[in-house]
Amino acid sequence: MSEARVTIRTGVGLHARPASRLVREAAKHKCEITIEYRDKKAEAKSIIQVLTLAVKDGQEIIIRAEGEGEEAAVASLLRLLNNLGGAEKQP
Repeated sequence: MSEARVTIRTGVGLHARPASRLVREAAKHKCEITIEYRDKKAEAKSIIQVLTLAVKDGQEIIIRAEGEGEEAAVASLLRLLNNLGGAEKQP
């Protein structure tokens, strides 16, 4: 399993456009990818589940991937979030 803690810095959190871009990027990977926020988990390939998390700007999420290409999946989602307005990877 590969994971990363990330503080969302998109200006709007993970709503509408940023969430749809995240879901599209996650769908490119074969592994299972989940997002955890405030004790809730969502399948990263489901727009409904990601939107249901209601992640606000400045909040931390955990991206977890398990299976084939898990490290590449986490890295690509981190790159995407940085390109959407920034994200801060936590140690």
